[in-house]
Amino acid sequence: MSQRGFNNELPENYDELKAAANRSNWRERLDAVEELGQSSHPKIIDVLTHRLNNDSVYTVQEAAYRKLKAFGEDVQLPAQKKGDPIKGTAKILVRIKKSLPEGHSYEEFKEKLRKMRLDVYDAYDGVKGADFDSWLESTWTSLSKR
Repeated sequence: MSQRGFNNELPENYDELKAAANRSNWRERLDAVEELGQSSHPKIIDVLTHRLNNDSVYTVQEAAYRKLKAFGEDVQLPAQKKGDPIKGTAKILVRIKKSLPEGHSYEEFKEKLRKMRLDVYDAYDGVKGADFDSWLESTWTSLSKR
């Protein structure tokens, strides 16, 4: 056992957890961070540090930070980013809206965004949380049809 009672061995499912920590679904990344945080192996510390410094969803960054701090790592929680978590989102959303037939529904727009740009959908779902649907619908309503 290593510091503070953490296991210093790689879990048997390390490869699966590492892959999950890099998936497009922020909830899967968060679950992987939580599970990886049970072992303080150097490879796990590397994965958690990457999530801390590079995740587009602040909730995942916070979880990685908590796990690394619990291991005794000297890390800083990045400031929560202001603005768009993914550059060019407005253009992406306009393109998707234009690709749909005139008079399409919000649900059709939402589904096409999810299918075409899961990275964008997922990042905003993670950032906006419970406000995601109202944000996306008001954004869809305000998008130019040009």
